[in-house]
Amino acid sequence: MRAFLRFLAGILLLVAVIAAVYDGTQSLAAGSFVTTSLFEHWSKLAPGLLASAQGAVKRTTHPAVWDLGLLRLLRVPAWALFGVLGFLFAYAGRRRRRVNVFAN
Repeated sequence: MRAFLRFLAGILLLVAVIAAVYDGTQSLAAGSFVTTSLFEHWSKLAPGLLASAQGAVKRTTHPAVWDLGLLRLLRVPAWALFGVLGFLFAYAGRRRRRVNVFAN
């Protein structure tokens, strides 16, 4: 299980770096600091999937879950979201130090 968490953390951190490089190149081209949210990436890459996910969430839960919860999460810069998730999975999958307890 720990190996899977570390693998998933590596994938998420790789995606975070790719998103940061994308934002960096956009910032250099624009001449100012530019961040791209996960919502923008998702709407460019798979707009049909985004619409179906939005419809499914609104249909199965209260519409405020999408509007107030998930949409706010999707508006976070992609590199930050994937970076935080990657570090959380890396922390959860870390190798624990072995503690030796000696009792007399």
